[in-house]
Amino acid sequence: MPESVPFIDLKRHEPGFVESVSEKFSHMLKNTQFVGGQEVASLEEKLSNYVGVDHTVSCANGTDALQLSLRAVGIGAGDVVLVPNMTFWATFEAAVNVGATPVTVDSDISDGGISYHDLESALKTIRPKAAIIAHLYGWGSACLDDIRAICKREGVVLVEDGAQCFGTRFNSAPIYAGATISTTSFYPAKVLGAAGDAGAVFTNDANLAEKVRQLTNHGRTTHYGHGAIGWNSRMDALQAAYLNHSMEFIDARIESRRKSAAFYQQHVTALSPKIGLEIMQAPSGYDENGYCNVCFVRDPAQKQTIEANLRSNNIGFANIYPGVMSQQPGAKDHLLKHIGGDGAESICASVLNLPLFPYMTEAELMRVMDVLASTQEKV
Repeated sequence: MPESVPFIDLKRHEPGFVESVSEKFSHMLKNTQFVGGQEVASLEEKLSNYVGVDHTVSCANGTDALQLSLRAVGIGAGDVVLVPNMTFWATFEAAVNVGATPVTVDSDISDGGISYHDLESALKTIRPKAAIIAHLYGWGSACLDDIRAICKREGVVLVEDGAQCFGTRFNSAPIYAGATISTTSFYPAKVLGAAGDAGAVFTNDANLAEKVRQLTNHGRTTHYGHGAIGWNSRMDALQAAYLNHSMEFIDARIESRRKSAAFYQQHVTALSPKIGLEIMQAPSGYDENGYCNVCFVRDPAQKQTIEANLRSNNIGFANIYPGVMSQQPGAKDHLLKHIGGDGAESICASVLNLPLFPYMTEAELMRVMDVLASTQEKV
């Protein structure tokens, strides 16, 4: 049995993966294939087919994908945008970076998504121009259909931050397929990770796709014609080539992740009465992608004990996420207000994420559980 288990291992590649990518990179370097070209076009087509949308626009990173989406739907200076109180900072700063004013909305402690009750209240009282939701942990809100419907009724554009849900299915279809506009990140630790930074925007709206594409490339209409103020957010061809190769194995990687997630769900549930560890599972209707294991420890002292035991036994873990947006130091000069209670704070204070990455071995999973089980001896 292994002595240590990392929180994530980015070196778990398929046999021959690194050699094949290196050969591809060598060919591209020799032929100076750096920006745009066939690799990028091929990737966008593959992604559209995989996630069930008509249009994919690649870009430099997941943060840019959010900003490009907000710009494309007409968000700018003076507009109010609803943002989940529990998400990664990029979701919040994207609204600020396009000139909008964010309002944070509380989270639902049952699934980690935005609170539908508080979202409804914010839509009716704040009257925002747009709302962003984040599909955290490899699934989405149990109320996703209702969220999409109420935003449409209220005339509020809904941007879906899907950085953690590549490969997730909702009601038997890819989760991105039902969105007006959605985004993903290909940061190396994601389910589909690049060899650096990269991202994409997904939509079924041809006009939105064209706006996003224009904005990624300096607002170009021709090589030296510029119809808008954009910026340089083109995905480089080397990243596209790496992602193209990874797409050949994505189903196997996701299946491996799902098996590990199912292992945790079974064994953590059995262990829960002994050490007070609870597990969050994807809501009904979702096939999660195995991006992240989500456990909770409601007793702060017990949480410290569990984490200390994991640390001393070289078992990786994380807290995704340890703090809410509305309380970040960088938010105070930009946040208009917060809607809802402290559900997000409750999640942040108690969340514990165990190791989960493609091709984890059963021995590694059992090692994690054995160390967790030994925690009760330390109380």
